[in-house]
Amino acid sequence: MNKLYFGDNFDIVQKYIEPNSIDLVYLDPPFNSNARYNVLFKSPHKDVANAQVGAFLDFWVWGYEAERAYDHILTKVGGEAGAIIRALRIALGDSDMMAYLVMMTIRLIELRRALKNTGAMYLHCDPTASHYLKIILDGIFGLSNYRNEITWQRSRNPKGSQHQAKRYSPDVDTILFFAKIEAAMLRIDRIKRRLTEAELLEKYDREDNVGRFTDGPIIRSPSMGPRENLSYIYNGFDPSPWGWRMELDKLKAIDAKGDLGWTSNGKPYRKLRIEDDTGAPVGNCWTDIRSLNPQSSERIGYPTQKPISLLERIIQASSDEGDVVLDPFCGCGTTIHASEKLKRKWIGIDVSIHAIHVIEERISEAFGYNSVPKAIGIPSDYESAADLAKNDPFQFQWWANYLLGVHVLKEVKKGPDRGIDGELFFPNGPGRPYGRLLTSVKAGKNVGPAMVREFRGVIERESAEMGLFVCLNEPTREMRKEAIVAGIAKTVHGQIPRLQIMSIEEWFRNERPLLPPIETLPYAAFSKTAHAAKQKRKRPDPNAPEFPFIFTKELPQQQPNVHLNPRLVRVVA
Repeated sequence: MNKLYFGDNFDIVQKYIEPNSIDLVYLDPPFNSNARYNVLFKSPHKDVANAQVGAFLDFWVWGYEAERAYDHILTKVGGEAGAIIRALRIALGDSDMMAYLVMMTIRLIELRRALKNTGAMYLHCDPTASHYLKIILDGIFGLSNYRNEITWQRSRNPKGSQHQAKRYSPDVDTILFFAKIEAAMLRIDRIKRRLTEAELLEKYDREDNVGRFTDGPIIRSPSMGPRENLSYIYNGFDPSPWGWRMELDKLKAIDAKGDLGWTSNGKPYRKLRIEDDTGAPVGNCWTDIRSLNPQSSERIGYPTQKPISLLERIIQASSDEGDVVLDPFCGCGTTIHASEKLKRKWIGIDVSIHAIHVIEERISEAFGYNSVPKAIGIPSDYESAADLAKNDPFQFQWWANYLLGVHVLKEVKKGPDRGIDGELFFPNGPGRPYGRLLTSVKAGKNVGPAMVREFRGVIERESAEMGLFVCLNEPTREMRKEAIVAGIAKTVHGQIPRLQIMSIEEWFRNERPLLPPIETLPYAAFSKTAHAAKQKRKRPDPNAPEFPFIFTKELPQQQPNVHLNPRLVRVVA
C-alpha cells in the first residue's frame, strides 16, 4: 500500500484513490502569495554547505483554473459547499484568496470521498485562511461532524521588531479536525501527556504508609444521576441518592489496598496513586510540542517542516496500526515518516519532484531501507516524459534539471528567467577554479534553431564556459548547426563543444552529453558566481532567485563504462 505520487493531488486522488479507502487524512497546504517553499538537500560531506532548491511555488491566483474549479463546484457539487463558495466569491471577488479557497474546496471534496466512514481529516493552516476553510469544511462534512479547532503553539518566543508593532506576534497554527460521520472514533487515551517529575510531585501532594497520593472522587455526582444498584451503605456511610461510583466488591478491593480515605467529617474519597498515573488528558490547545529549532537533528531544512511528534499525536489518536494515512501535500515527508514509524500504511502526494526525492531519501535513511517505493508519475520512459511536458511544462523543466544534477536551479514559474533554467559548476584549473555550465530546458514541440541561437547568446552574455540545451525530441540538423557555431569550450578538460543539445528522447536511449567532471563543490563556488552575476545586472530581477542545489550522486559521464563521441555520450549497459 505504501505509495508516493508525483503530481497534482486533485487528479491523483480522483484517478488512484478508491472511495472509502482512507482512514486518516492530514494536509498542510501552503498559502502565501509571495512565499517560496524550499527543500534542503544535505551533503554528506561536512565541509560542503547545505543548499536549497525551491520545491513549491505558491502561485494560486485567480485565472482559468480557478474559474473552472468554481464552475465545477457550482454545477457538479452544489449543496451547502456550493452555496458557501458562491457567497465567498461575492465577498472576496476574484482575489488570490478566493482562488486558493476554490482550489482547496475541490480537493477537500475529493478527500472526503476517499475517507472511510470511520475516518477523520486534520487540516493544518495558519490564521490567514483558517476561518474561511472552517466554513467550507462545515459545508463539505456537515456541522455535526466538526470535532475541534486545535490550536498548536509552535513558538514561545514572540518576534520583536525595531518598528512599532501593529499586531501581536503570530505564534500559533490552527488544525481543523473533522470526522466523516458522527460515529468516527478518537483514541484520546493514547495521547495523554506524561507529567514531569515536578508535576507529579505537585499533583500527588499527600502521603500515607502506602505512598504518595492525591484525592479522587468515589461518590457519584448529581450530574451523573442516581443508580439504584450503586446505592448501598458501606462502613456506615450512605451515599444516597446518587450512589457510589462502583459496585460493592470493587469498593472493598479498593479499601483493602489502602486506597479508600475518609475526611475528618466522615466523607469517603479515593486515593489516586502516583504509580498509576496515565498522564494528563490532551485538550484542543497544544502547547507541549515545539516547532523545530535550527539545530534540531530532525530538521532537513524545509521552512514549514512540522515536528514528527505533532504528526505522531494525530496519527495515534485517529488511526490504528495497519490503517491507511494520506497526506496530499506531503512536502518533506513528516507524515510519511511518522506513519512508517507507527506501523501505518501511507500514501503521499506532492506536486514537486524535489520533495518526492527528499521523501525517498528521508525514509531510506530513517529506517535503513535499501529502497523505498518509487514515486508514481515521475517519468521513467520517453512516453511518460512527453506526457509531463504536455501537462506541466514547469515540472518537466525541473525534472530535466534534476536528471542533470544542477547545482543552481532557476525555480521561476512566473516572470522572466533570463534564458537560464539551471547551472552546473566544474573545476577548471588555476586562475579561474570553477567553470560554469548553463542549462535551458524547452518542453514544447515547436522547438527550433532560433531557440538554440538565442541560448547561444545567453551563454555569451553570461560569459559562461558552456551551455546545455535540453528539449523533448531529437534535435533537427538546423538546431545542431546552430550549436556547432558556438565553437569549443575553453576548459582544462580537453575538446568539449561549448553548446550541446540533449533531447529526452536520446536520454532514454542512454545517450548523454559530453561534460567536464561535475563535482560536489564548496558553497563558495556558487555564492561567488551568483554574486558576480548580480553585480553585472543593472536591474535585479526579484522573480528569478538563485537556489544553490547540491547532488552527491555521480553523473553518468563520470562512470568508467561510458563511450565518448563528438556529439553525445552513450552509456554502455
